[in-house]
Amino acid sequence: MQNEEIISKINQLLVEEIEIDEVKISPAADLKKDLEIDSLDFVDLFVIIERNFGVKMKAEEMADIKTLQDFYDYIIKRVHSN
Repeated sequence: MQNEEIISKINQLLVEEIEIDEVKISPAADLKKDLEIDSLDFVDLFVIIERNFGVKMKAEEMADIKTLQDFYDYIIKRVHSN
């Protein structure tokens, strides 16, 4: 899977599953402040990412992930390491 496909799929999942307004989605968007993803959304997001990409995430791994670009980079790295 190419990086662009991964990013596109993540964006699609954020809109459809987490109900993020599409206009808010940009690489620089802060996950908590701009996208308003709360702790319950993160739990849902972990399940959605595992189901769609086969990547298991842990809450402690999210500590350094602040922006959507950080999230993209993390998922891309994990997908390509599998």
